[in-house]
Amino acid sequence: MPGSLRIAYKLLVNDRGKFAALLIGISFAVLLMVMITSLFAGMMARASATIINTGARIWVMDRAVNTVSNSVPLPDFVLNAVRGIPGVRYAVPFYSGGGLVRLANGDYQAVTVIGLDDTSLIGRPRLTAGRIEDIYADDGFIVVADAEYAKLGSPTLGTQFEINDHRAVIVGIGQVASGGLFGTPTLYTTYSRATQDLPSTRFSMSYVLVEPRSESDIKAIKQRVDALGYRAMTEQDFITSTANFYEYRTGVGTNILLMTAVSFVIGLSISGQTFYAFILENLEKFGALKAIGARSSTLVGMILFQAAFTGLTGYGLGVGLCSVLIALAKLRLPDYAATVTFGNLGLAFVMVLVITAVASYLGVRRVIRVEPFDIFRT
Repeated sequence: MPGSLRIAYKLLVNDRGKFAALLIGISFAVLLMVMITSLFAGMMARASATIINTGARIWVMDRAVNTVSNSVPLPDFVLNAVRGIPGVRYAVPFYSGGGLVRLANGDYQAVTVIGLDDTSLIGRPRLTAGRIEDIYADDGFIVVADAEYAKLGSPTLGTQFEINDHRAVIVGIGQVASGGLFGTPTLYTTYSRATQDLPSTRFSMSYVLVEPRSESDIKAIKQRVDALGYRAMTEQDFITSTANFYEYRTGVGTNILLMTAVSFVIGLSISGQTFYAFILENLEKFGALKAIGARSSTLVGMILFQAAFTGLTGYGLGVGLCSVLIALAKLRLPDYAATVTFGNLGLAFVMVLVITAVASYLGVRRVIRVEPFDIFRT
């Protein structure tokens, strides 16, 4: 490390109070920013859980659909029409709806019911207990062992209960990639059982899942479905559409933006004020360095080093503390939705750079203007 940077480091850490205040300000700002944006990212992932867990390449739906949980039933002819589109390898019906389970103790619990195509069972979960073939047995259902599993009394193979006044038997326990957002357990069964046993409107098909023959066929499939008066979206497009709905057409996005901005202002104000006070207290030392021949560029480099060192240290502490808090929260609340992503970390890092840039700019302006004569005269 060059001598000037070593001096800058000692000036920074020797005043432990100011250094601690700088770290606390930046760490607290990073903690808030990462925590808030991670909560939003986790909620968006949970909102698209059915899309992620099913894994279908193309989803065909009514034009009015905004999110996967708010499906509009499709007429039966749509399935046959989609199957006849050139480039479609296969298309299967998919049911997603709600049900009310009556447990053995008499309590009621709302559930999400997924109906899989009877022939292919496309979108089925990975089983940790039971056999997938048993889903064809009388009243067979598969329960997902996620954070909401205990709400059904942690059923095992052979557990029986009523769902919408129909008998249901657990024949398998499965795992999925993502849990749901709204805190309801998930049950899988066949499409025919879901549409026959559960109350529904005149049409019961929620979506048509399509597998194209190749990537180049996707555009043509979308156009043909659009000509039918419906909409086809790829898996990623549907996930993005769901996220955009919650972000721009509900209050979630605005609230997240406001809370992130507030945390940024808090970090900027605390860190900027504390760093400027630190520069003022060490102004005589910078003036002395200038008097013995240190160039302005050297002093600027020292200040930038101090700001960068403080910013990166505070960033690491903030991210680490946020990760610990999220991990502890998930131990206490298994359905806690926050998820740290590279996007959250990148956004927080950019904001930390802005905070340190503003703080260092205030210090650089003050140090460049100092004259050795003024220091020694006082």
